[in-house]
Amino acid sequence: MSRTSTQKVTPQLRQWIVEQAQAGHGAEAVLKAMLAAGWEEDVAVEAMEATLRGHLELQAVQQGLPPALDVPDPDLDESPLYIDAGDRRVHVVQAMAMPRIVVFGSLLSDVECEELIALAKPRLARSLTVQTQTGGEEVNQDRTSNGMFFQRGENELVRRIEARIARLVNWPVDHGEGLQILQYGAGAEYKPHYDYFDPDQPGTPTILKRGGQRVGTLVMYLGEPEKGGGTVFPDVHLEVAPKRGNALFFSYERPHPSTKTLHGGTPVRAGEKWIATKWLRERPFV
Repeated sequence: MSRTSTQKVTPQLRQWIVEQAQAGHGAEAVLKAMLAAGWEEDVAVEAMEATLRGHLELQAVQQGLPPALDVPDPDLDESPLYIDAGDRRVHVVQAMAMPRIVVFGSLLSDVECEELIALAKPRLARSLTVQTQTGGEEVNQDRTSNGMFFQRGENELVRRIEARIARLVNWPVDHGEGLQILQYGAGAEYKPHYDYFDPDQPGTPTILKRGGQRVGTLVMYLGEPEKGGGTVFPDVHLEVAPKRGNALFFSYERPHPSTKTLHGGTPVRAGEKWIATKWLRERPFV
């Protein structure tokens, strides 16, 4: 609400906003009606956003969904073409609201991509996935890649990239897992899956002790395959091409399929694909 405004948002106004939403009136029509009734625009916008956000959250919880969490969120309010990531100017290539997906251009330089690959190669091993039954890790036939993890802040290059990511998505560095590097050869893929930890699995409470739920993912493309290897979101019929230096960000405010963040890496048809993945947690990851 505007600091200089004398207008107060009353319970009656909030109830009216909810009733308008339930009647099927769009946000633009509700805002227009409020302005016509004499409400200041900044007061009206904030009242409407806060009220509807609370109403939708209440509905979700009543339907048995897990409560929503705070998530990383790039500053795209004014539809910028570029974002200042501190030491680098990053392009905004594509953005989607639901699910929250943003494709960034030139997040990494060619030299940075090459350096990450060179540092990772001697440490590659068959990729594992989290075993939510126990909280451990296992080989998964759905994920046919090789990979390794850098410790957070392990070297100057990793520290620089982590700081850039933190500024880009407005999320603290210490809320991130270590950077994972993955290599996908010809035929390798990662079948559609969710990145959050399933609350219904017995191993999840153990996993959540180290920083809580995952709430966001950033996939950075380091090496381009000749064909294939895109990242797909089957629920929204979206495929993101693995362009070197670009990055794919998506967030998920609750650990539930309603976020529509089911995603996977399609098989590499020719050449090989290299990516760096950064998973973001709700609390400091230790």
